[in-house]
Amino acid sequence: ELSEKGGNITGFTLKHYRESVEDDAPFKQLISDKNPLGTIRFNLAGKSESGIDAAIYKTDIATDEVNISEKSETITFTRQSSGGIIIEKTYSFSPDTYLIDFDVILKNQNNHPLSEQPSLSLVKFDDNKNAGYGFTGPSGYINGNLEQIKIAKITEQSEFTGNIGWIAVQDRYFITAIIPKIRENHTMRLSKEDSVLIHNQLVAPTTTINPAIQQDYNYQLYFGPKSLRLLRQFDNDLHKAIYFGWFDILAKPCLWVMNFIYDHMIANYGIAIILLTLLTKVILWPLGQKSYKSMAEMKKIQPLMTEIREKYKHDKKKMNEEVMALYRAYKVNPMGGCLPMVVQIPVFIALYRMLYEAIELRHAPFFGWINDLSAPDRLFDFGFSIPFMQPPYGIPVLTLVMGATMFLQQKLQPAMGDPTQAKLMMLMPIFFTFIFINFPSGLVLYWLVNNV
Repeated sequence: ELSEKGGNITGFTLKHYRESVEDDAPFKQLISDKNPLGTIRFNLAGKSESGIDAAIYKTDIATDEVNISEKSETITFTRQSSGGIIIEKTYSFSPDTYLIDFDVILKNQNNHPLSEQPSLSLVKFDDNKNAGYGFTGPSGYINGNLEQIKIAKITEQSEFTGNIGWIAVQDRYFITAIIPKIRENHTMRLSKEDSVLIHNQLVAPTTTINPAIQQDYNYQLYFGPKSLRLLRQFDNDLHKAIYFGWFDILAKPCLWVMNFIYDHMIANYGIAIILLTLLTKVILWPLGQKSYKSMAEMKKIQPLMTEIREKYKHDKKKMNEEVMALYRAYKVNPMGGCLPMVVQIPVFIALYRMLYEAIELRHAPFFGWINDLSAPDRLFDFGFSIPFMQPPYGIPVLTLVMGATMFLQQKLQPAMGDPTQAKLMMLMPIFFTFIFINFPSGLVLYWLVNNV
């Protein structure tokens, strides 16, 4: 559903892309009502004429709203300036894709050449609610590299020039992007207005337009979900926008496996998460087994270590010598329980990051009260606020069970020699439960299954 104001899209509502979502599922407003400028904003950076980005255009349609659901539609906006420049902007929509063809024609009706740099801007309202564990903000694919600029760093990193495949503004689950048909010698320019409006501007190279000549500029726009398998269908490198951090090379195969389980085994992403977690544990079983065996050996000699620490508590050097002699006598490696776990950490982090950002979990039900794996789990709704808990306010059942499994895990591990450290470790389950209380239930489910 598209509405226009001043030649700029101000309302663009897209339903969630999965066909299995019910008709009354929440819509995603990709352009906030708090954004007074709209997007896409077209301007002339060469300043042949000012105010182009807020100008009024005539259109070839008579209605206030265009609904693209059954057939393709083309909408053209035209403006003739007092300076003799005719601007035509044409949007071509299709119900089969989130890609929108966008063409701009500049016609020079002056008797002298024009030197211009057309620009397109994405404008996004920063609601300050995206401070999570995935990237949100402006990005671009420049000279074959993904550039992601944190919102707080916009003033420091505001301009990039080169071969630009696309520019975008993205949040946790969705992305808006401009993809030029010609990539060379473009500039991505970033700014922030009134601390709440993020501008990501694509500036084309300077073009000279002779009298009575027109110049065409061709783009594609994308307003839609950050779905890796959807974006990979396009031949525009937009799938590079999905990046799961340092362990991206591990996270993307995990996402593929989770989707494979959902598509070919059981259509429930909660069960897919469980099976994916079990699969990773099976693959990493040799490392885990070595770690558990080492911890068990350490637990056996723990009484002897306690005696040594008590006997030589006033002689640290002698205590260390006796402890090392104990390790040698029983052929125990004190690091044997840690190193295998360190090797597994990248896999855990990759799964963690993938599950946090995977749009497949948005509005995806598990069972019972868990009807959205991207939202915190809450049994009941108390109707009143609870400190440190994000709404809705209820019983975080999965999170409490996860904390209990962490407590049991600690009981299975050898006690720490330092009493202070042992007490601190006893607080870890409480600490993690407190942190996870507002995490998406899909993430909590993964951590719980991993603990079990």
